[in-house]
Amino acid sequence: MKKPGCLVAAILVLLIAGALAFSALLGSATVEEETAFVIPSGSSLTAVANDLEQQGLISSADGFVLQAKLFGGSDPIQAGEFELTPGMSQGEILRAFQSGDVIRRFVTIPEGMPSVLVHERLMAEELLTGEIGVPAEGSVLPDTYDFERGESRQAVLDRMQTAMTAYLAEAWAARGSDIAVSSPEEAVILASVVEKETGKPSERRMVAGLYSNRLKIGMRLQADPTIIYPITQGKPLGRRIRRSEIDAVNDYNTYSMSGLPKGPITNPGRESIAAVLNPAETRALFMVADGSGGHAFAETNAEHEANVAKWRQFRAENGI
Repeated sequence: MKKPGCLVAAILVLLIAGALAFSALLGSATVEEETAFVIPSGSSLTAVANDLEQQGLISSADGFVLQAKLFGGSDPIQAGEFELTPGMSQGEILRAFQSGDVIRRFVTIPEGMPSVLVHERLMAEELLTGEIGVPAEGSVLPDTYDFERGESRQAVLDRMQTAMTAYLAEAWAARGSDIAVSSPEEAVILASVVEKETGKPSERRMVAGLYSNRLKIGMRLQADPTIIYPITQGKPLGRRIRRSEIDAVNDYNTYSMSGLPKGPITNPGRESIAAVLNPAETRALFMVADGSGGHAFAETNAEHEANVAKWRQFRAENGI
């Protein structure tokens, strides 16, 4: 008869051998470097396991499926692009697939980007799919948006436009009592002009206040960007404005018409919209560039002419 100690040892050997055999049956993850792994929509667990094995990311597709069925729970795997890293176990890979923790990529729409350039940026993003038209000017909220590989361009554009609708409703509800616009739509139009007129965030409310003053007394806005928009659809003009363009009569040129342009001339950001709905309290009616990237503001034409003379002298001295 075998001694008890020998029997225990034999049992342990059998258990260890069985565990090793079971472990070999399940296989293991073999991720050697950071890898982006894509699960197409509608993929089965078996198809994903086979793809993992073919890419050398696991040692056995059958083992991966068996482990998933035994220990993976009931949550299904999800479609998307996943980041696999060295040291991940098969269980960790499976949990990543089940959680939907996909790689998020980003596209940024800067403040003041016109819709024609928004369209170009989305169409240039190779990881998006499908076609889109040029969105309505002023309908996109400038921001950084995330997306997944293979997502449709229309879905991303829809999020941008939904964000604008939501922010505009919020900002309109918080508007000041003595503003120059009578609707959210007019707020976007004026905000687009403010956005294009100044590159200094600190000036936005002042510029909005000046244009609000002009609108209230029926004075023409005389905003240069409204001349350029019908010519380039918001893209840079690349030269000085011509006299014939200043005199042109159309629904955007605020040198030849009173009131607001017929529509936005770009996609304004949150701050420009907020500035129009809560403008600075000012009596300024005139402004001209001051050479610092900002503007010199004036209440009277005489003050304005003096500021214009300073600007012309600055341009002459600096060859602008």
